[in-house]
Amino acid sequence: MTQPFLQSSDPRQDLIPKAPPIDGDLPDGSLPSGDIGFESSDFLSDLWASIFGGSEFWAWLFGGGVLGILAWLWSIWTFFAYLISLIFISLYIYATIKKEQYEGLIEQELRDGERVWNETYRGEKRQSRLTDMQQHVHSDNPNDWKLAIIEADIILDQTLTDRGYVGNSLGERLRSITPTQLSSIDDAWDAHRVRNKIAHEGADFVVTKRIAEETIARYMRVFREFEVE
Repeated sequence: MTQPFLQSSDPRQDLIPKAPPIDGDLPDGSLPSGDIGFESSDFLSDLWASIFGGSEFWAWLFGGGVLGILAWLWSIWTFFAYLISLIFISLYIYATIKKEQYEGLIEQELRDGERVWNETYRGEKRQSRLTDMQQHVHSDNPNDWKLAIIEADIILDQTLTDRGYVGNSLGERLRSITPTQLSSIDDAWDAHRVRNKIAHEGADFVVTKRIAEETIARYMRVFREFEVE
């Protein structure tokens, strides 16, 4: 007895659409373990950048921010330091000049007091101021040379005041005099300039014996013209 022919597969199955092949294993429904894509270091970097601006903040900080402010403050401090130093130097120079003037005046007051005492109690005749001036200029003490010039300038100032020349200082009174009124006006100016150097420059201005004698000679030409004794 002949058995019917049996097919191993149903040909109709080829007509059923099939799902595409899947690479790898199918998911089993469990959550993946380990890193899920959240980087803590990246998070902190983003947070730091959002607060401080990232590299731009540090570029500002060290490039022109704090250092720029410190440089500006240092410039201001340097300016005020130089200004204060200049003020103190000016005060020192002014004090030195005044000290020289006061020392000369004090010495002159002592000499005047001694002359008054000698004249009053010893009966000595008072010498003229021109004689005192000449004694000082012929001294061997450089301080006496300066004192002679200062004395001569005071005598000239008093002489012009007594003659009615107006001005708040000797310089102003000299400016009011013309060469026709006083032929030795140039000598008066030259001598007065030496006295101003002594007063303004103090110890920095060195008065030699020759300078002192030439200056007193100029004063004497003026005094002779005014007939000062």
